[in-house]
Amino acid sequence: MHLVHLVAMLAVLQYLVFGALVGRARGRYGVKAPAVTGHEGFERAYRIHMNTLELLVALLPALYVAARYWAPAAMAALGAVYLVGRLLYWRAYSVAPERRALGFVLSLAPIAFLLALALIALVMGRTPL
Repeated sequence: MHLVHLVAMLAVLQYLVFGALVGRARGRYGVKAPAVTGHEGFERAYRIHMNTLELLVALLPALYVAARYWAPAAMAALGAVYLVGRLLYWRAYSVAPERRALGFVLSLAPIAFLLALALIALVMGRTPL
């Protein structure tokens, strides 16, 4: 489970870094809180952060439940794909939002797979590892 915990904490750290980038964009583009619109550069940083939060809420429980029933290292590997997907999403959305699809798919697909594995284990009554 060590790798699962590591991936989970890296996902939270990644979310916090994206939040810090939103703060930096507020200063750079002069968007005063509580506004969430203004300069396009700020809005991109904000959307990256919010989209990451939307997915993080699904990732963490799916990761932990799946790792209770299936090989934790394999579940952590799926979580690592999510982390890479978020990085690709951030890079693409920051420069050209229309090119964010690969990063989004590499973020969402691992969550869907983890969720499916968790549900299969629960429905089958699989014994936790």
